[in-house]
Amino acid sequence: MKIMNLRKRFLRGTELVWALNLLAPAMLLVLVTIGISHSVSRDNPRLASQSVSERLSPPADIDSVEAATADNVEPATERFRLDATQSKFIAHASSGGLLWFKGHDHLVAVREFTGEAQLTPESITPASLALDAKSASMVETSSVFTDQQKQIINKELREIVLLPDQYPDITFKSTNVSGKSIGNGQYDLRIGGELTLHGVTRPITIPTKVTVTGNDLRAQGEFDIDRSDFKVKATSAVHGLIRVRDKVKFTFDIVGHQF
Repeated sequence: MKIMNLRKRFLRGTELVWALNLLAPAMLLVLVTIGISHSVSRDNPRLASQSVSERLSPPADIDSVEAATADNVEPATERFRLDATQSKFIAHASSGGLLWFKGHDHLVAVREFTGEAQLTPESITPASLALDAKSASMVETSSVFTDQQKQIINKELREIVLLPDQYPDITFKSTNVSGKSIGNGQYDLRIGGELTLHGVTRPITIPTKVTVTGNDLRAQGEFDIDRSDFKVKATSAVHGLIRVRDKVKFTFDIVGHQF
């Protein structure tokens, strides 16, 4: 009987050792995991607040992350180079003086200019406009004058009014652009900036309708200036009884191409 009891105890002990041998690797893995977790949590407080299931959960779907990122990407600002050969930029100077009714209004075209417009689709801003016109390229175009009269007017524009040798450039640089999209690539804008004419710089605001079609931009509008603000002299006739008024209106229909 004693021998049988000893045998049973021996078998139980053997079974316990065998079970411990099976559990030992699993227990070692748990201890190692706990040690690594403690070390990482100590170095990264954010991970310390996560549960084990959160740490072991698979990463978010890559396609979903990319889609969410794409939704948050803002439209890129588009740049357009102004094309004077496809544009119209006209200064309208009305006659005044005691005999204003005998005078004719002048239509002085700006033949040469360069510049760049920037616009961000839908959101509009960032947006900007920079333009540089050559004063020597401004010529009379009104059909009421003969070719000989146009030559005389153009000579006075160069020698009395614009003085291109002294002031070769007429520039505009925007400082702020505001407005709204009215759909189909069209925008109603107000372009504020600084106009430099005859060596004098003054702030102006230009109401502009902009249409973007494919790779082309078209800007249309008009604005007024007082020539006396820019110290620009006026031509006159009949001993000053016919002269150009102070207020000069500019109209424009300018085309630009994306680059």
